[in-house]
Amino acid sequence: GRTERTLKGQYAAEWPVYVVGDNPGALSFTVAVDSHDVAIEKIADGASLAGEGRRQYVTQLTQRRLHQEGFRLRVLKAYRDCCAVCHLRHQELLDAAHILPDGHPKGQPIVPNGLALCELHHAACEADGPMLRHGLQGFDGARIHAPRAAGLRPAEDFLAERFEVFKKAG
Repeated sequence: GRTERTLKGQYAAEWPVYVVGDNPGALSFTVAVDSHDVAIEKIADGASLAGEGRRQYVTQLTQRRLHQEGFRLRVLKAYRDCCAVCHLRHQELLDAAHILPDGHPKGQPIVPNGLALCELHHAACEADGPMLRHGLQGFDGARIHAPRAAGLRPAEDFLAERFEVFKKAG
């Protein structure tokens, strides 16, 4: 099995999860954290669906970034749970935004490639529209909140490369 490090009071969710066995007498069931195909094989190999009238569901596979939760926790800790733009201090409303996207060759899940942004300012970075105009351009010239440790601050070369992408899009 895989061991995920979490902080005290933090939990790492695992999915997809499938019920692959049922023991009503013992008031218990068996689950598998697996792909859909593997779970279906486990059901076919011995788990009963108990009746023809039972509801059935189809689950789609998705690609999941395993590093995302750890990246979020490290970025929010570095920014002291504060949006870099508007200084909102509600952890549940904050995202760890990549400066260079996750699919970019340098888009690593490291704090210098991240910004703590509230959901509104993160959305404003993703697409042109009213939130970009009113939510970000209104902060032109303002200082952003950044981590105290120099090694955790946004990498200047990442910011410069992202800005070039931004200019080309406009």
